[in-house]
Amino acid sequence: MGFDIPEPFVWDESFKVFIETLDEEHKGLFAGIFDVAANPGCGKSLDSVQGLVSKHFADEEGLMEAAKYPDLESHRKLHVEFVEKLNKVATPVSGDTIVFAKDWLVNHIKGIDHKYINKL
Repeated sequence: MGFDIPEPFVWDESFKVFIETLDEEHKGLFAGIFDVAANPGCGKSLDSVQGLVSKHFADEEGLMEAAKYPDLESHRKLHVEFVEKLNKVATPVSGDTIVFAKDWLVNHIKGIDHKYINKL
């Protein structure tokens, strides 16, 4: 999409959205995807990421609703599309799927989430 996937795959300050809850959840998503990459055959790791994603998207969209964020619906659509893809993933998770998830998260935070900085 556009931004480089960090190696090692860990959250850093360049991903900060300046909302502590969301930054912590983003850190958790990085850690979860890292865990799936390290253990592609572990269903528990995949289940954990799916749960983290669902909780994070609900929290983020809730803040957007409360702030009457104008791009909420287009943002929500991106979330729905990602969840639909994620829910089709089974173990063992392929390398291509892991790269897709890493790339999506990096580019979503830096390219999409950063647009709501100072607006929520």
